[in-house]
Amino acid sequence: MTKFTKVLSVILLFLIALSCNNTKDSNFTLTGTIKGLKKGVVYLQKDGDSTIINLDSMQIIGEPTFTLRTNLEEPLLLYLKLFKNDGEEHYIPFFADKGVTEINTSLKNFSYDAKVKGSKQQELLNEYSTVMSKFNNQNLDLTEAKFLALKENDSLATDSIVRATNTLIKRKYSYTIQFAINNKDSEISPYLALYEMPSANPVYIDSIYNNLNAPIKKSFYGKKLKDLIENRKASK
Repeated sequence: MTKFTKVLSVILLFLIALSCNNTKDSNFTLTGTIKGLKKGVVYLQKDGDSTIINLDSMQIIGEPTFTLRTNLEEPLLLYLKLFKNDGEEHYIPFFADKGVTEINTSLKNFSYDAKVKGSKQQELLNEYSTVMSKFNNQNLDLTEAKFLALKENDSLATDSIVRATNTLIKRKYSYTIQFAINNKDSEISPYLALYEMPSANPVYIDSIYNNLNAPIKKSFYGKKLKDLIENRKASK
């Protein structure tokens, strides 16, 4: 055996051992299929303090299936990112917890076609997103109607549409607040308060936090929500 062969063997053994160790340490697995994808790279990511952190990655050549792994201390919002070298961002956010999550989607409509099945938190996020999608569709209809009314110089119709739009916004906030309060025993509650209600009355944010179960207050998003409330009060 030549010296080069010995070195190569050592490197291969090291990589195999490292791979086995990573698999052993991981408690979360993301699997899935991207229909129509022949070549690309998928990444499992999470939010860092100031940047996105890559947790795992896999190059796809031929078969459109993937498996990504990481270790989670608690439920967390992660991202499945697809790199196609087309200058655009392609990612799917999902709520992960220990165990297995499955994401099936298509290359053509990577984000829109995504079907996510996994954690209890993701089930709640799916439920919430379905309702939000209906609100967003209504908002698009109102936006189109307003454009036509302005084009026709119909001030009465325009005013009516503006009122309807404001009512729709209030309904969206009301639904989000109630959804967060109703799910006080899930990490989805503080998450929604943090990221889906940036302009909500502080009274509602306080109410959501105070309503949380003790373990959720100690969770990643529970602590972040507490920090947000305390920083807001300190800045007054």
